Amino acid sequence: MRAQLRRHSGTAPLSGDGALRFTGLALAFLALLPAAAGASDYRYDTSYSVSLGILPIARMTFQTEVVSDRYTISGQFHSSGLVDIVREVAAKSTVSGTLTGGRMLPQRYALDYKSGKRASTYEVLFSGGNVVETRVKPERPKPSSWVPVKPGDLKAVLDPIGALLIPGDADVCGQTLPVYDGESRMDLVLSPNRSESFSAGSAKGDAIVCSVRYVPKSGYRKGRKDIEYLTSVTGMEIWFAKTATLKLYAPVYAKIPTRYGTVHVTAEKFDG
Repeated sequence: MRAQLRRHSGTAPLSGDGALRFTGLALAFLALLPAAAGASDYRYDTSYSVSLGILPIARMTFQTEVVSDRYTISGQFHSSGLVDIVREVAAKSTVSGTLTGGRMLPQRYALDYKSGKRASTYEVLFSGGNVVETRVKPERPKPSSWVPVKPGDLKAVLDPIGALLIPGDADVCGQTLPVYDGESRMDLVLSPNRSESFSAGSAKGDAIVCSVRYVPKSGYRKGRKDIEYLTSVTGMEIWFAKTATLKLYAPVYAKIPTRYGTVHVTAEKFDG
């Protein structure tokens, strides 16, 4: 089947699989861990554990490479444990762009996603912070309740990975993060909560805890129960700590209430 290419004029692809949205959010929770130096200015390997309550359900690994003013982050997500008995979920994600004024400005974001026997591929091209093109394979029919992505929704947006890597001089919890993942456009509204101590591998320190409010903008099915739940639920949190090498704030922990229980995304190592 040929890939569907869109020069954006107000529509978005539909995956029809709710797990894609969770995978996109989960892939955003990065931390930075120095690895062996090579030809790159910086190279980092990272890993995260994902659990539903006390039940391990997935692992994530990432590699971050910075050369001059360009960066590339590659990640893998793979379900584990009892989840694999029901349906194996796996994803590979890559984002590349430029470091400008201490901020990551994406140029290309891609996600290869598989749930059971069903596979989807998403590619988003950015220019100047705006989405200029989305490619999706395969493109599936949209239901009548689908909220389409409008041209204005794709201005000044971030990819799901770089969105939560925040400049070190920023007001971490005093901002709204506009995210587009190739299907859905959402806002993550951060607000100050508290401070907490954290431990991730050999790194220990203090984290800034932000409360998070999920606001769907477009690219979703109206009336969908998981969307309505995330919109109304309280208790979603992201803990940010400053990395030692790039001096960015990155998540060390996230708590995401779902209809099936609370998902915990925990950094196992951190460049603190």
